[in-house]
Amino acid sequence: MDKFEKLQGIAAPMPLINIDTDMIIPKVFLKTIKRSGLGVNLFDEMRYNADGSENPDFVLNKPQYRDAEILVAGDNFGCGSSREHAPWAIKDFGIKCVISTSFADIFFNNCFKNGILPIVLPQEQVDTLMKDAEKGANARMTVDLEAQEITTSDGETIPFEVDAFKKHCLLNGLDDIGLTMEKAAAIDTFESQSAQSRPWV
Repeated sequence: MDKFEKLQGIAAPMPLINIDTDMIIPKVFLKTIKRSGLGVNLFDEMRYNADGSENPDFVLNKPQYRDAEILVAGDNFGCGSSREHAPWAIKDFGIKCVISTSFADIFFNNCFKNGILPIVLPQEQVDTLMKDAEKGANARMTVDLEAQEITTSDGETIPFEVDAFKKHCLLNGLDDIGLTMEKAAAIDTFESQSAQSRPWV
């Protein structure tokens, strides 16, 4: 998993509330177990017309937001079914940080496990960031995980809270497998001792 330290990028405004995981990645695309390739279908039903053409009114189809790496969203983002494909699609598109007033718990935790930083802020601060994102590609935000600060394009600094353990994992690029591999030496020692003391196992 890639390390998340400091991100400076374009923020896309998506003020809709209750964006659920089926809106993020519709169930028809859940057949794969690969983490890559889902970005093209992110927000598929909002992003494309019935004939497969792009909906020009959808925010991520607008030229100024095609390279967005930050998403400023409405309340209760990621609700609905607990599909891990939702953060996979977000990450594959290129979004590395989602900011909202609240997230569904399972989606929130899945973000950290896939290298995405979800940030919870009060409505007033989300409104500030939403307005900044509406300025387009010239308005770049900076998200500093180490300092736990977001800096708007105008230089306003907004602090945010993040669980210390989840912060450690993102800063060091550790998913569940990476955390296990940190204990590789201890695991090897246990396996060796176990093989000697219980050769019948």
